[in-house]
Amino acid sequence: MKLAYRRAMTGPIRIVLVDDHEMVIAGLKAMLGPFRGRVRVVGEAVGAGDAERVIDGLDPDIVLCDVRMQGASGLDLCRALRERQPDRRVVLLSVYDDEQYLFQALRAGASGYLLKQIGGEELVRQLELAHTGVTVIDTALAGRAVDTAARMQSNEFWPGARHGLTHRESEVLALMVAGLSNRGVAGRLVVSDETIKSHLRSIYRKLGVNDRTGAVATALREGIFQ
Repeated sequence: MKLAYRRAMTGPIRIVLVDDHEMVIAGLKAMLGPFRGRVRVVGEAVGAGDAERVIDGLDPDIVLCDVRMQGASGLDLCRALRERQPDRRVVLLSVYDDEQYLFQALRAGASGYLLKQIGGEELVRQLELAHTGVTVIDTALAGRAVDTAARMQSNEFWPGARHGLTHRESEVLALMVAGLSNRGVAGRLVVSDETIKSHLRSIYRKLGVNDRTGAVATALREGIFQ
């Protein structure tokens, strides 16, 4: 911790980038390039597989990592890094403005959760805050997350809310658990088949499953519907 503080005072914050797309890494490097006096990319890893070796070798101040990657996710990597070095700072980047991912990131020990549409100046500012020990959350999510957390704490939410499902997604999942087909769910909720398919994609993503069977199994295992 003291070493990280000295680095902040004597030079730019040292960053390692982790993403499973080289184009994204290149884009982040280009975005951070104009701010070399404040942050410096000292290494990169394409995917989580090689990331731990790179990070151990470079010992950066902050790891800036994508949330969703093939194989091990950014959440998995964050947990692994924090287990080995509890003061390791990991800031997660995501395209998902979804409170559930934010809550998972915080449970994994992340120092921040930012959305990929963030601009360069704001990204650098957030990284500087994270380096001082502040947990940084994208402003687009922060207000919603506080409201969601408060309502979850007071049990004012619908079934499935604790897993990040919207009220409508919870309705769709409940009808799936009851055995209705996609068409049956659409008919019951008076929406199109395509709308149901869209809801299902979101449900699968939030529950971390690939299909209807996995979603129903998770709903039953987790006791989403009592």
